[in-house]
Amino acid sequence: MNLLPLPRSKVKLGVALPWNVRDATCNLLLSRGHVVESDHQLDALLERGAFVDIEEIKAASLHIAISSGTTTKATNLFGLWEQTTTDMFTLMAKAPHMPNLLGRINEFAKSLMALIDKDVDIAIYHAVRQDKATAFYYGYDHSIHTATLCLLVARHLKWSEAKTTSLFKAALTMNMPILALQGKMADQDEPVLDSQRAMIRKHTTEAVDWLVASGVTDPDWLLAVQQHHERSDASGYPQALAVQADIAIALRVADVFMAKISPRLLRPALTVKDAARQLLTEDHGGPLSGALIKEFGIYPPGDVVKLASGEIGVVMRRSASVKCPIVAAITDVNGKPTVKTIQRDTSQAAYAIVGNIADKSLVARMPPERLYGYASASSSG
Repeated sequence: MNLLPLPRSKVKLGVALPWNVRDATCNLLLSRGHVVESDHQLDALLERGAFVDIEEIKAASLHIAISSGTTTKATNLFGLWEQTTTDMFTLMAKAPHMPNLLGRINEFAKSLMALIDKDVDIAIYHAVRQDKATAFYYGYDHSIHTATLCLLVARHLKWSEAKTTSLFKAALTMNMPILALQGKMADQDEPVLDSQRAMIRKHTTEAVDWLVASGVTDPDWLLAVQQHHERSDASGYPQALAVQADIAIALRVADVFMAKISPRLLRPALTVKDAARQLLTEDHGGPLSGALIKEFGIYPPGDVVKLASGEIGVVMRRSASVKCPIVAAITDVNGKPTVKTIQRDTSQAAYAIVGNIADKSLVARMPPERLYGYASASSSG
């Protein structure tokens, strides 16, 4: 039995549980069909330590999709993106002792790259919208999102397919030794501890050792992981190198940018616009940071914005201009929520973006399918 910590977001109050809930030693706490009635009950359950078997989650998800008739291409994309976190955890939780680790990494990378290619805007949306993210999975999600950015940057720069794939796999594996630690740090209300800092300082070298032991011989992949925390002023680690390979710099740029726009308990996430401004300053307007911003956009899919019309909307599609995406309006001109979303072209003056919206509570409760205009999801939203 492969247990995962129960995410709070997966429990719907007043609705029967679709799977059994167990403690860390597999003892049954709540049977499938049990109804959690209140936040107080849920808090007590999570504090005790609640886990769910991966196979039960998969079976329940498939049953719901089939019985509700929602197995459309669009719905599957969002469901598949939710599944990536579980798959990443399953892949990395037992590293470096996972049998055939290299083969599994290659398989996961191939499937994730294919998922991104199905709809890049939804891939970016998943990286930006982290309202329901669980701190425990921070490191796993971060690696997936960073890999997504790396893929966009490498393709923008027209790197070879081999080099692009090396960068993508490096992003997925750069933090293997500290994935669990990253989750703890994302949920702690105190600065980094000395013991944690020591683990962080050695994780690049340790990750390379794990990869080599698993059979990785790709020099670009290994170099990117080894050098992704080095800096041009020689203040980085583990070797304080002033000069790094371009593939390592690309990984660092994507890694830092993704960290800036991801929330932690100690600090809120930066807006994409502010993170982009900082990145350009730190990178002195270099080609790598420029490529990331051109591909990602100043207002990427998932960003919550206010329009000149007075409407509040969520960016759903990028356009030729990094400043003028297609937005799904979710309120009327007075800021009141609407039943249906309407697409707005922000290149038109009447619907130009006038700023970001800090309060994202309305969007957090809204199914992403509705934002993309799928009727089956709209009716449930």
